[in-house]
Amino acid sequence: MQPCDVAADLSEILLTEDQISARIAEMCREIERDYAGEELLLVGVLKGAVMVMADLARELTLPITMDWMAVSSYGSSTQSSGVVRILKDLDTALEGRKVLIVEDIIDSGLTLSWLLENLKSRGPASVEVCALLRKPEAATVEVDVRYVGFEIPNAFVVGYGLDYAEKYRNLRGLGILAPHVYEH
Repeated sequence: MQPCDVAADLSEILLTEDQISARIAEMCREIERDYAGEELLLVGVLKGAVMVMADLARELTLPITMDWMAVSSYGSSTQSSGVVRILKDLDTALEGRKVLIVEDIIDSGLTLSWLLENLKSRGPASVEVCALLRKPEAATVEVDVRYVGFEIPNAFVVGYGLDYAEKYRNLRGLGILAPHVYEH
């Protein structure tokens, strides 16, 4: 889906598909440098990170394995509740593994902070974070993120895997959702 297909629902286009692809390629070069000679386990956080995870995995030249975890702190709201629930746990044991959590977006940092502690308790060799997007103004807890694609304003964004009520995930690029869509 192109931004023009849902133009009435977007107040602004923040990032184009080309900008996102270029930045993912740059992040992959950093990851390859940092993990040269290592096997990396990518842990994607469902559902939002699907697009980032797919593009990151295809661009990386390192040996990787992938697994998925689904956690929720949003429900159908536009703001995190701060209460994290595991909806789908990992199928892979983490003991001794180099783990890279792949996130679509970091808002408050509450969910990611919880997830980092949860995964670190499973005995990996290391756990780092790669996020396509971070909203510095929305942070309520400090989370160490090794790879950040873009810092964006504290607005409700959709596209490239991010949704509102399960819509807009397939939007190519990233846009700010117009308030009339979610203010009822």
